[in-house]
Amino acid sequence: MILLAVLFLCFISSYSASVKGHTTGLSLNNDRLYKLTYSTEVLLDRGKGKLQDSVGYRISSNVDVALLWRNPDGDDDQLIQITMKDVNVENVNQQRGAKSIFKGKSPLKIMGKENLEALQRPMLLHLIHGKVKEFYSYQNEPVAIENIKRGLASLFQTQLSSGTTNEVDISGNCKVTYQAHQGKVIKIKALDSCKIARSGFTTPNQVLGVSSKATSVTTYKIEDSFVIAVLAEETHAFGLNFLQTITGKIVSKQKLELKTTDAGPRLMSGKQAATIIKAVDSKYTAIPIVGQVFQSHCKGCPSILEHWQSTRKYLQPDSLSKAEAVRNFLAFVQHLRTAKKEEILQILKMESKEVLPQLVDAVTSAQTSDSLEAILDFLDFKSDSSIILQERFLYACGFASHPDEELLRALISKFKGSIGSSDIRETVMIIIGTLVRKLCQNEGCKLKAVVEAKKLILGGLEKAEKKEDTRMYLLALKNALLPEGIPSLLKYAEAGEGPISHLATTTLQRYDLPFITDEVKKTLNRIYHQNRKVHEKTVRTTAAAIILNNNPSYMEVKNILLSIGELPQEMNKYMLAIVQDILHFEMPASKIVRRVLKEMVAHNYDRFSRSGSSSAYTGYIERSPHSASTYSLDILYSGSGILRRSNLNIFQYIGKAGLHGSQVVIEAQGLEALIAATPDEGEENLDSYAGMSAILFDVQLRPVTFFNGYSDLMSKMLSASGDPISVVKGLILLIDHSQELQLQSGLKANIEVQGGLAIDISGAMEFSLWYRESKTRVKNRVTVVITTDITVDSSFVKAGLETSTETEAGLEFISTVQFSQYPFLVCMQMDKDEAPFRQFEKKYERLSTGRGYVSQKRKESVLAGCEFPLHQENSEMCKVVFAPQPDSTSSGWF
Repeated sequence: MILLAVLFLCFISSYSASVKGHTTGLSLNNDRLYKLTYSTEVLLDRGKGKLQDSVGYRISSNVDVALLWRNPDGDDDQLIQITMKDVNVENVNQQRGAKSIFKGKSPLKIMGKENLEALQRPMLLHLIHGKVKEFYSYQNEPVAIENIKRGLASLFQTQLSSGTTNEVDISGNCKVTYQAHQGKVIKIKALDSCKIARSGFTTPNQVLGVSSKATSVTTYKIEDSFVIAVLAEETHAFGLNFLQTITGKIVSKQKLELKTTDAGPRLMSGKQAATIIKAVDSKYTAIPIVGQVFQSHCKGCPSILEHWQSTRKYLQPDSLSKAEAVRNFLAFVQHLRTAKKEEILQILKMESKEVLPQLVDAVTSAQTSDSLEAILDFLDFKSDSSIILQERFLYACGFASHPDEELLRALISKFKGSIGSSDIRETVMIIIGTLVRKLCQNEGCKLKAVVEAKKLILGGLEKAEKKEDTRMYLLALKNALLPEGIPSLLKYAEAGEGPISHLATTTLQRYDLPFITDEVKKTLNRIYHQNRKVHEKTVRTTAAAIILNNNPSYMEVKNILLSIGELPQEMNKYMLAIVQDILHFEMPASKIVRRVLKEMVAHNYDRFSRSGSSSAYTGYIERSPHSASTYSLDILYSGSGILRRSNLNIFQYIGKAGLHGSQVVIEAQGLEALIAATPDEGEENLDSYAGMSAILFDVQLRPVTFFNGYSDLMSKMLSASGDPISVVKGLILLIDHSQELQLQSGLKANIEVQGGLAIDISGAMEFSLWYRESKTRVKNRVTVVITTDITVDSSFVKAGLETSTETEAGLEFISTVQFSQYPFLVCMQMDKDEAPFRQFEKKYERLSTGRGYVSQKRKESVLAGCEFPLHQENSEMCKVVFAPQPDSTSSGWF
């Protein structure tokens, strides 16, 4: 028994490195005054960690700590008083010298009388077993000052034994791990576990999102049950996923050192802490130890109307291709987020029709309740006189970075109400589908509005009697990607008429691998091999593409390969090009395809020597170890040489996450009669039609029509100007990350990352009977600006780091076909224009009184233009070449 007791004591002593006579938390000696020095500092930089490249400040003071009361029934129940004295504020970077904003200024002038007096008032901390029971301060103190006091008080919360627990301190309710050693305790706080009410949002798509990492480590040196030194370091680092040059870092440090101990106040007697607190000062009140939100007041700041008046000149239609337009658009969106409905409505009502579409983009992108109410009051969906504004509003809703249920509910209400334009009605339903998917991705599938929207889409598709309604609900499902919609898609894919069947199969093409089950592939195989009915080439080739891209079986691949040679001539060539593209690009199906090709019956000269002009090619725009941008182009012609479908796609990948950046599909049908050619099998009765469909950043847009019907075709051929038709044009808020951080020092930090673009995607199809030539053109013009803004605010001094990265780029695809003879001549080219690439950096430190320091840098380079290969014979990747320009740097007062 004695031996067991000895072993137990040995285990306890080895498990917990404890201070003599005390094993739970800090313990103060009676009648002693502990004199310490304290400092907290913060640094901001772009993650390089160089002091000379950082901005920030340091707050320091002397600190007196005394034990006022100890519970006579337990030593671990203590009430201590903490007082900050001789407060000072200074630069962390001493190289600032004469440029220091604090030079020649006393703490009183820097902080103001109210702040300084509040900071130096004593605070009380009630500790039980080393953990904070209550925190006491005075009422009506400035919140920012109380937070600094909370930051100091939280350092006194610790335990002297190893283990993991949850603690409540200034950071919130957090998971912490203690590692105890002789005379030292290390406290590791899992900041991502902290539960604290703070505003913020982010773009859910990983490709466009922001990755962040936060750490917090506090080291205690213990002697005689009390700290002789505390060193805490907290870091917050972030980076934009798809552009790793956009980074930022916040480093916050706290340091507390014991200098001496003197005779202190005598211990007060009593059994309850509340009685002692009342005796010390009845004005003390218990307040949460968790940091509280405060807003810095902007003195003399412009109103939202004044902001708009200085912004609108950059948003004129002729200026939208410039980076200045996007930069001012992003800045104005930020201002709109603090504006009231009446202020926004006033600006909307007074603006001219030339700038109004851009203003609608900005107001919708603000994504606040006030901005939504204002734009809904302004737009009249019952009228067809403002279709452009209604469409710009709806597309901005579709690209919303963090849509909420309120927005979806508003669109459902509009759809159920009266809408003057059938095109706008269709667009409303398409965007409802987009919002359903985005809300479901954010764990909002069970929201009432989402459930209602699902029923609206699926029920509407089931009951649709008109082709137009069927198309509308299929397009909505193409955005929503509801698993429960797959049976309806299979029905329309196999039994529907040509355009509807094609739309249903392209919708299935957007679903992820887990949803393309064996049952789905059975239907797709029937469509491709025409087991039940004859299908158009576009439907069959889409069905084959889905099979080949979703873990095909050996027999599925073999049957597709065996079909080559039995298909219409151009479809033969197209399917052959698809198989060769799978092999050359090493797609997932390449292994199974190679296995099948070992069989002579599938791989022979007769099958692989088919002539034709249809093609398929996939290549890299850019490739790095952590990301890749790819493009793919497939073109299918009819047997007479007329374009049947061209499909241009651009994808961005980060690891396993992907983003469908853009897709532009141009389709034509029923044009054989113009050149007295024979239509292909299954396409004898198709109406003359040409149109364009686009996906932009995973959002299917409403398709546009070039012509529909023979008479429409002839009238447009006779009056054709050759001008392209715009599919989408406007300003888009694509990246939107906002994060408010409560630093454990008590300071408030904010991280804002916004990415916007001005985009214009247009397309044209020209057809000449005289020259027996057709030409298709797709043009993408994009201006991108990404801004970051990191700030740390104490209410009396603020440090910030702002960066901006911008480029203006163009990508054009042209396909020309001369069908005066067979085989017809085809010329294809895809060119990327030369693009400027600019980076700006601004660092500043600013007092609330207005005095500040600023440093600015600028770096420019040029990305050389290039031509992308579009077939296997010319597969060298287009290389991006930077031509650097001279940098510029400036710094000084403001």
